[in-house]
Amino acid sequence: METYPPSPGATVSRPPRKSDTRALATVMHTAFFLLLGASVARFLLRHPGEPRTPWVISLSIALALLYVLGPAVSATSTPTPRRRLWLLLVVATWVVLVVLAPSFAWCAVPLFFTALRTLPPRAAIVLVALLTVFVVAAQLRLSTDFDPNLLLAPPAVAALATAVFVHMERQAAAQRALIDDLIRTRRELAATERREGTLAERQRLSMEIHDTLAQHLSSQQMLLQAADRTWDSDPTTARAHVRTATGIAARGLAEARRLVHDLAPPELENGAGLAEALRALDAGPDIEVRFHLEGAPAPLPDRAESALLRIAQGALANVREHSGARTAALTLSFLGDQVVLDVADDGDGFTEARPAAAATAETRGHGLPAMRARVRQLGGTLTIESTPGEGTVLSASIPLEPTG
Repeated sequence: METYPPSPGATVSRPPRKSDTRALATVMHTAFFLLLGASVARFLLRHPGEPRTPWVISLSIALALLYVLGPAVSATSTPTPRRRLWLLLVVATWVVLVVLAPSFAWCAVPLFFTALRTLPPRAAIVLVALLTVFVVAAQLRLSTDFDPNLLLAPPAVAALATAVFVHMERQAAAQRALIDDLIRTRRELAATERREGTLAERQRLSMEIHDTLAQHLSSQQMLLQAADRTWDSDPTTARAHVRTATGIAARGLAEARRLVHDLAPPELENGAGLAEALRALDAGPDIEVRFHLEGAPAPLPDRAESALLRIAQGALANVREHSGARTAALTLSFLGDQVVLDVADDGDGFTEARPAAAATAETRGHGLPAMRARVRQLGGTLTIESTPGEGTVLSASIPLEPTG
């Protein structure tokens, strides 16, 4: 069966979001522990031997352990109840620690991103605002004089971090939606191509069957009917018709086996050329078929040879069934840039308004539409000239690729 190649371009795949998320999480975790360690060192250097020191150290260890347990609580940043409870415990421990030692307030920056990744957007922004207010209060406690930077810097940092994170999340969501849409479109396109390929293959098979098995069966029917009519009056002729029908049946069987195997015409097997195959064609016992070769034969693609042979078979079948002709001439002409097959008969002919062969094809089979389809697939043309009482000439022209 014919298949269509995939559309050109790079394969659409999802971006490596997991690796990017892990990288961001690693940076946030590293920053948190660095800030936590720096805050512990600052407290021990500034307040050695104070009664609150054991509490500060214990809460720092507890905060570090709670922070480490985050991935164990939930493997993703999805806002599950367990993860929300974990975030509440981390924030509560940090608040108590900041009350005891305001220098731990800067650990809130990594907590901003943790809240934004854990909670829904509105809840996360509310929590970030509360953490910012707590940071400002802690910094003002550390300062002996009023410093505008301590009042304005934390909100600015929090707003910048929140804006950057929200913008990145929206871009990631838009990119995911776009990639999902591209993947869905690609799948729909692949399904459409498969359907088109199936329809094209069905059309090709129907043309192959019409031009081979159907024509052989029609010939056998005519021969057997002729044998039945002359069986009593002329047994010799009747037996000749039966023997001819037997030969056609053998060829039809070979065609059927070839259709099952690879759909190649058996007349072109074993290196037989198109000219030899055309020379061996016949249109029944009552029609003389002559073959002419013009020009220097050139190698033809397999598809072109097969198409021209099938067209000749279909044309001779039309001559036999519709024309009333006594002779038919096949002419294969190589004209350099094209190859032309002419099928001429001395039959009844028809008017262009209602050709008999075409009219019958509309109700009984493919006929001329199948021939046109074969030629069109190869970029060629099919023309028919007929005059009532003067016969018909069918001409199929297929362009050849230039050599050299």
